Amino acid sequence: MVVGVCTVELFIPGSLSLKDKRQVLHSLKDRLRGKFNLSVAEVDAQDLWQKAVVGMACVANEGSYVNQVLDQALNVIRSLPTVEVVQARVEFR
Repeated sequence: MVVGVCTVELFIPGSLSLKDKRQVLHSLKDRLRGKFNLSVAEVDAQDLWQKAVVGMACVANEGSYVNQVLDQALNVIRSLPTVEVVQARVEFR
């Protein structure tokens, strides 16, 4: 069993309130869950309007599959006009 964990720090330039931030993150999390069947949660910076840290997890029997899914999820996040990726880190356990 291979568990891949990806932590992504995001900057949300259009967010002027926590409500704006929640709306952007809700849409992002729903998209990632639906397209890649990932577990997704906001894991840090919950009180900041324009910063978010999102954690994603994928479990499979092959490390190459886990790596591919997390890479594709990161590409989706990078393609969104509403967020900017500040930092991303992938770990395997």
